Amino acid sequence: MRDAEPAFEPAQNHLSLGGDFFDPVRPAAFPQHILRYRNEEWAGPVGLGGLSETEWISHFGRFEPLPGSLPEPLALRYHGHQFQTYNPELGDGRGFLFAQLREPGTGRLLDLATKGSGRTPWSRTADGKLTLKGAVREVLATAMLEALGVDTSKSFSVIETGEALVRGDEPSPTRSAVLTRLSHSHIRIGTFQRLAFLKDRANLEKLLDHCVITYLPEAQRPDLADRAAAFLAAVTGRVARTGARWIAAGFVHGVLNTDNINITGESFDYGPWRFLPAYDPAFTAAYFDQTGLYAFGRQPDALAWNLTRLAECLVPLAGVEKLEPALNTFWSRFQAELAAAVLERLGLAAGTPEDDLALMPVLFEFLGQSQVGYEQFFFDWRGGVLSQTRALQGPAAGFYSGEAFDTLHALIAARTPLAGPDHPYFARSVPRTMLIDEVEAIWTPIAEHNDWTGFAQALGEIDAMARAYGQK
Repeated sequence: MRDAEPAFEPAQNHLSLGGDFFDPVRPAAFPQHILRYRNEEWAGPVGLGGLSETEWISHFGRFEPLPGSLPEPLALRYHGHQFQTYNPELGDGRGFLFAQLREPGTGRLLDLATKGSGRTPWSRTADGKLTLKGAVREVLATAMLEALGVDTSKSFSVIETGEALVRGDEPSPTRSAVLTRLSHSHIRIGTFQRLAFLKDRANLEKLLDHCVITYLPEAQRPDLADRAAAFLAAVTGRVARTGARWIAAGFVHGVLNTDNINITGESFDYGPWRFLPAYDPAFTAAYFDQTGLYAFGRQPDALAWNLTRLAECLVPLAGVEKLEPALNTFWSRFQAELAAAVLERLGLAAGTPEDDLALMPVLFEFLGQSQVGYEQFFFDWRGGVLSQTRALQGPAAGFYSGEAFDTLHALIAARTPLAGPDHPYFARSVPRTMLIDEVEAIWTPIAEHNDWTGFAQALGEIDAMARAYGQK
C-alpha cells in the first residue's frame, strides 16, 4: 500500500451503459448504525481514509452519495445459471452498486457495492438483508484469500444495523449488518446471459465494447468478431488464474453460478465458503450442494462450464469458429497458472513449463495420500531446502517420510528458493488457518458476549501471513 493518502477520484462509468442495465433504488432505512469493521488499508489508497466515523456511517450505512460519484444506488440486472439451471429472475436482490471511483496512480475503475442493503426489484420474496455473521465471514474470507495471493474483492466496511433477522440456516433471530465491498467490477457472465436471453444484440455489443474499453483493453480489435474472441480469451485467462489460485490456497467458493463469475476474473460474493483441512477433491462448502457439483476438485470444471455459457452469448457477435479457440485455452491456462501459484506459495523458482507441470501430480498425490494439513504443508516448505530443518522438526514432521514424499522432496529440493521462512510469521509451529471450526470460534464470542477480540486477533494474524507471503 502507498504511504501517502491520495485524493478521492469519483467516477460514474456505469451510467454510460444506460437504463437497460440497472434500476435506481433506495437503500433500506436501518434502525441502528454501529461501525464494526473499516478497511483502513484500502480506504487510504482510494482516498477515503480521511472520513470521520460519522461521515463513514453516512456513506456506508445510510448510503448518502459520495461527491461526484453515482447520484443514487443502482441495482444491476443480470440472469444466470444456478447449479447449472437457468434462472431469468436474478439481479441485485440484496445489494446495489453504490459508487465508483478511480484508483489514484493507476486510473483503474473500482466499484463500491453492497450486500444486505435492502429490497430491490430483484429481491423476489427475500428481505434483502444480511446477517452480521455473514458479514463477518466475508471479511475473514477476503482477508485470507488476499493473504494467499488470490485476486479477490475487498471487504471495505461492515456496519451492524440493529435488526433481528430470521434465517433457516443459522440460529434465529440473528443480528443484521450491511457490508460494502470494493471490487474491480460487478459485471458478470450473467450480465451477458440476460442480453442473450432477451436477444438484445444491440446492448450485447454495447456491453462487450464497454467491458473491453473499461476493463480489458488488451482485447481491443477493430473488427467486432475479433474483439469478441479476444474478450473471451482475456476473460478465460483471468478466470483460469483465479481458479488455479483457489486450488493453491485450498479454497472452496461453494456457489460457482454464472452470476458469481466476474468478467475481470476477480473472486467475489462469499456465502458458504470453506478452506480444506487436508486435500480432498470431493470436499464441498455448501450443505445444499448435494451432488458435489462445486466441490473443491470440480471447481475448474465448473469454471470451464461457465465460460462456455459466456461463449454462447457471444456467438451472435463472432460465430463459433472464432470463439472456440479462445475458449479452448482454458485448460492450458489453468494448468500453467496452477503450477505458477503453487511455486509462488512455496517460494520456489519456476523451471521449464514441462517440469513445472510434472511437479503438480506428484505434489497433489502426496497431499492426498498423506493427509497432511493443506496449509501446514505450504507453511512448512516455504523456501524448499531453506525450510527443511524447520519442517522436519515441526508438528507435521511425521508426514514427511516414505516414498511419496521422497519423490516430492527431490523435486522441491532441486528448485532454487526465491523466498524463505525469514519473516517472524514462520516462527510459529502451525500456520494461521480459517477452517470452519475456527470461523465458529471467532463468531461465538461476538454472538454471545459482543466480544470482537478473536476477530481482531485473527485479522492481525492474517495480516502477518500476507506480509510473510509477500502479498503486502
